[in-house]
Amino acid sequence: MEIDFTKLQGNGNDFILVDEYKGTVIPDEMKSQFARLFCDRRFGIGGDGVLFLTPSERADLGMRLFQEDESEAEMCGNGIRCFAKYAFDQGYVKEKCRVETLAGVIGVEMAYEEDTFMAVISMPDPKFDRKDIPATGEGEYLENVLGYDVRAVNTGVPHAIVFAEDVDAVDLEGLAPSIRNHASFPKGANVNFVQITGKNSLKIRTFERGIEGETLSCGTGATAAAAMAHKLGMVGDEVDVETPGGNLVISLGKETRMKGPAVTVFSGSIPF
Repeated sequence: MEIDFTKLQGNGNDFILVDEYKGTVIPDEMKSQFARLFCDRRFGIGGDGVLFLTPSERADLGMRLFQEDESEAEMCGNGIRCFAKYAFDQGYVKEKCRVETLAGVIGVEMAYEEDTFMAVISMPDPKFDRKDIPATGEGEYLENVLGYDVRAVNTGVPHAIVFAEDVDAVDLEGLAPSIRNHASFPKGANVNFVQITGKNSLKIRTFERGIEGETLSCGTGATAAAAMAHKLGMVGDEVDVETPGGNLVISLGKETRMKGPAVTVFSGSIPF
């Protein structure tokens, strides 16, 4: 059996996309295994996750995301931009569409700006209450872990936020797992170390749950970092977020929006 796929990336956060618009390609009970096998960068295609494009009764399209540890993520900001580029290029959608995810229905606006595909994602409203993250206890999350003040917010998935003077000096792989697996996070959390670099700018490094390592970019993490910094009065309503893989623009206020690029890397087919 040959499986067609497309590889895409958003700021270096890369994904394998399988098109199931016209019918199931990978049975649901095998999607986790498929992600484990083919996200492997030496023995598979390589990727931070597998996106499945499906029909939806609630929106224009449906998106599911499985990661190498066989977990299914609620949402992914960079992933949905890659998803939107593929759908736009295939003619499934036009400049505006709505995508059903486990985190809800997400609005997308997209276009080519010269030769670069750009998408603006209407992100889920940031949730700061512990029950919505989810985290144990009541009220807003602030805990001391390993000597760091850790805050948390849900922007479609749970994110822990730690502000640091220099994120490049942080031992992310050494520190993040203890925060990611902290007992107060029943579903775990992505971990973001954040450095304020200007009046409306910040720099971020993210350790992602499900990938269990640092990624070059995380859209929901960039949104979470900007939302927390905004809540604390550190930045204004429009924030430029520098990730190792490139920049994202996060707009805050009545609506939370993320703007960034997506690129098709290659397409192919694999035996499965």
